Amino acid sequence: MLNETGGPAFPTNTQISQNTATGETTGYQYLSDGMTLRDYFAAKAMYAFISNSESYVLTMNSHLPTVAGASYAMADAMLKAREE
Repeated sequence: MLNETGGPAFPTNTQISQNTATGETTGYQYLSDGMTLRDYFAAKAMYAFISNSESYVLTMNSHLPTVAGASYAMADAMLKAREE
């Protein structure tokens, strides 16, 4: 696990296929490891902050950097709690 990001939240597996005619086995690696666990935690926290806001319009217009920063701060706290 990467300490800063928590590693991939939704990694994809390697797909292995076999050609029935030749018996050849081939592996394919998907191109994406998915979002990081930190991003996933931040998205969940941001949803909670926005959905519990008294004024969605106020939050989105004037407090957007605050909400984003608070969301990542919460994600960082969750990652730290996993280490304990």
